[in-house]
Amino acid sequence: MDSDDRIERWFQQYGHDIYNYLAYFTGRRDVEDLVQEVFTKALRALSSYEGRAQPKTWLLTIARHTAIDNRRKQKMMDWFPENVLRLLTSKERTPEKALVLKEQLQEVYEAMNHLKSTYREVLLLRLIEGVSTAETAEILGWSEAKVSTTLHRAIKELQKQMGNSGREVNLHDAIF
Repeated sequence: MDSDDRIERWFQQYGHDIYNYLAYFTGRRDVEDLVQEVFTKALRALSSYEGRAQPKTWLLTIARHTAIDNRRKQKMMDWFPENVLRLLTSKERTPEKALVLKEQLQEVYEAMNHLKSTYREVLLLRLIEGVSTAETAEILGWSEAKVSTTLHRAIKELQKQMGNSGREVNLHDAIF
């Protein structure tokens, strides 16, 4: 299988995940150019891909660096979109519960904007994207212990931020 075929297959398998990651990371929905850039970089770097990481992990690492580079160029970034409708589409939820969760989710994202960037990154990868601890460690260039510790601290800080808003929010229900 040549490089183009492998990248095309990975695009079919992981393109949506890369898009979602970049959308959350940048706070924008118009990330198609960044997704294209990620796969272009992956094609150019494929000869250096040793297969030690899963392809998705490798692509998310490239996506992270691409987004950081893009942010440096633009000098400004909104971390999370205000409306994340896909998180509210579970069939189990009533319209009333969906509305409450949407409000809670918006509060969670607003509180996340006040966290330091390492906390936001680990929350994004672990809780929102559902990436494993090992993959998160690889993407961020950290140890698994650091990922776990940072996630714990990020959740505590986020809960503290949410407590300061005067409203108790169940983070698990709001995020999932």
